[in-house]
Amino acid sequence: MTTTLVLTLIGRDQPGLVRVVAAAIAEHGGNWLESRMCRLGGEFAGIVRLEIASGRAEALAAALRGLSGLRVDVTQEPAAGGAAASASPAPARLAALDLVGSDRPGILREVSSVLAAHGLNVEDLASERVEAPMGGGKLFQLRAVASVPEGVELAKVRSDLEKLAADLMVELKLEAKR
Repeated sequence: MTTTLVLTLIGRDQPGLVRVVAAAIAEHGGNWLESRMCRLGGEFAGIVRLEIASGRAEALAAALRGLSGLRVDVTQEPAAGGAAASASPAPARLAALDLVGSDRPGILREVSSVLAAHGLNVEDLASERVEAPMGGGKLFQLRAVASVPEGVELAKVRSDLEKLAADLMVELKLEAKR
């Protein structure tokens, strides 16, 4: 019997962090399933999903928590068919959101509030603040993918986001993802 674990990793960025985590997982017989990792402001952050024999999960968790230079949180994924799995049905479709505009506090709060009000769930999100061309200040850029529940009209979500975009003075695009 196998167990699925989800790891969150945070530490000061340095060469070899991924290698150390991957080695610990392999040494304990784990199978790396999927991950997202990045460097933000000199820090390393990652999420890893893996499978391991149920009897070896605790030893792996202890080994990972003992890694030098990393803070590791280990969570066991609920079994398929459990309460968590039945609480959120598979999304009927996905939508891609792109936004760019002058940076100011609160942009992400406002955009995510519209998505949440329509029941959309953010599946993937990346954002950054960059220099605008020709010394035009700072730009905030956002790319996200959200699941759209059955019965939600994407046109209505787009309309509400467009109203918000006018207030925030940002360019925004929401499209069904194929």
